[in-house]
Amino acid sequence: MKTIPVGVAYAIWAGLGIVLIAIAGALVFEQVPDAPAIIGMVLIVAGVLIINVFSKTISH
Repeated sequence: MKTIPVGVAYAIWAGLGIVLIAIAGALVFEQVPDAPAIIGMVLIVAGVLIINVFSKTISH
């Protein structure tokens, strides 16, 4: 945790977990997410990317 703040690390892991569980659910249990769920996951990933690229709280 010397380079990434705890809050940012949590956001990354939470977003990654949501997307990976949705993919696993689609592949293993055939629970394909609908359009609003996919849009929400895209927004989560976009938020993580914005934090990593533009935030000054992360030392690049």
